[in-house]
Amino acid sequence: MDTSYDVRIWKTEVYRGKKTNTYYVRWSVARQRHKKPFKSAALADSFRSDLISAARKGEAFAVASGLPVSMQRATGDLSWYAFACRYADLKWPHAAATTRRTNAEALSAVTLLMLTEDTRGRPDDMVLRRALQRWAFNTNYRNRSDCPAEVRRALRWLERHTRPVSALSNPQVLRPVLDGLAIRLDGQPYAVSVVSRRRKILNAAVEYATELRLLTANPIPALKWKPPRPNLVLDPRSVPNPMQARTLLAAVREQPRSGARLVAFFGCLYFAALRPEEAAGLAKPNLALPREGWGEFHLETAEPYAGKEWTDSGQNRDRRQLKQRERGTVRTVPCPPELTALIWEHLNLFGFGPDGRLFVGERNDQELPKLTIVRAWQRARRTVFTPEVARSSLAGTPYDLRHAAVSTWLHGGVPPPRSPSGQGSPSRSCSGSTPSSWTAVRRSTTAGSRRPTAAVQRRNAGTHSAQTSGWGRLSPVSAGHDSKIDSACFGCSERVSALVRYLVPPAGFEPALPPPEGGALSPELRGLSDPRRVAGSPARAEPTPPPR
Repeated sequence: MDTSYDVRIWKTEVYRGKKTNTYYVRWSVARQRHKKPFKSAALADSFRSDLISAARKGEAFAVASGLPVSMQRATGDLSWYAFACRYADLKWPHAAATTRRTNAEALSAVTLLMLTEDTRGRPDDMVLRRALQRWAFNTNYRNRSDCPAEVRRALRWLERHTRPVSALSNPQVLRPVLDGLAIRLDGQPYAVSVVSRRRKILNAAVEYATELRLLTANPIPALKWKPPRPNLVLDPRSVPNPMQARTLLAAVREQPRSGARLVAFFGCLYFAALRPEEAAGLAKPNLALPREGWGEFHLETAEPYAGKEWTDSGQNRDRRQLKQRERGTVRTVPCPPELTALIWEHLNLFGFGPDGRLFVGERNDQELPKLTIVRAWQRARRTVFTPEVARSSLAGTPYDLRHAAVSTWLHGGVPPPRSPSGQGSPSRSCSGSTPSSWTAVRRSTTAGSRRPTAAVQRRNAGTHSAQTSGWGRLSPVSAGHDSKIDSACFGCSERVSALVRYLVPPAGFEPALPPPEGGALSPELRGLSDPRRVAGSPARAEPTPPPR
């Protein structure tokens, strides 16, 4: 809360109306004018006397409300902007860098919806959004001396023109706020995941306001506002089949400058189903790889991209423990022979980084830049796919390689481990280090490079028959949260059943949907049915459709 001792109190102003008079007490704090109306002269004089008494005692005045600090505490209310800054500071020390950025985005959206109707002197909306997201709700940046002048003016304006926190108890204020969180700037609805995340942050902030006694109770549960239902269905058209995935890896290799550096990185996503932040954090101590054959990754840290303004280290990537795991937890992931060969090829060409990192940028030897990954993947898609397919969601992001890995493993006969009670145990079944899952992945050779045996097909006949209603078709996937898909095992039994039933492609690894006219590949790759012509792709027999 900004305070000042620069206080001036003026004579009471009287507005004489036709039926009654209104008495305005006028004063200024740090050259910001304030005015409060009263119905009688006695009330106005009493309030003015309190202001004069506080000023004579040398008491600081709050710049936003214009009240002395003692009166500010007595009112038990804060402007939303001042409260949101306090809430952001509360969450900052213990939050991950990506969570800090997400909190700032949500609080910025709520703040713009909590503005008063007084628009005099309002800065441009773009300036307001930038001031809120990058400065106001960033604890390290808010009071920096290099803050631009227009940002300072915007923040001072926001201090005076946001409603008090108590206004959220009014349904006529709260409902427009919740509705506004679901609408983008162009008028289109946000993704359900974005709305759900912002609503949770607002609810947590309101609970904190209740704890500070700024609200008597949380008004959100009592409001009859129906949030959009979350969509847990993964579009099967975005999951590449093995031919498409291997062709994309070959195209990445041909990209200029950083392409050859990223082949093994994308290979970790496809062959080992690592998250991008897990692959970016790989270092020499995490590798247990022979010269050829099966190896292991021992994962203990992840490095998600957040931006240097949100991390404590000043780096673009935040070094954290594994997702939804305690600090110090190690997850062992098997490395198939083909990925082992890719990593050794990468080491022979580029070696380790200065601090033992496996993947670094061409010019940035401290980390692997996110923009380098995105650009290489987008160029590879444009090289491999026809323009029509490149505009679709097929392999739209590198994370789709992880979805493809899950599909290939399940089709290759990898049995998801289950606890004796039939319910997946998060501490074991998500660790990827149980003997059954490790052995099963090793037995699947090159992660689905051959068709399952007849015994495996008979064991999975119930699940395959429910899915293969048409040759080469996939049903919608109930993928749920990606944290339930780790290494060779995939969370609780209900989620595993959904994955096995809907995500497993039919025998032969045909495309999920019929490709457009001319095929899904570029002209020079159309008709490429022999996988031996694709770099790194093992030979296999021609697929045969399942019996009807």
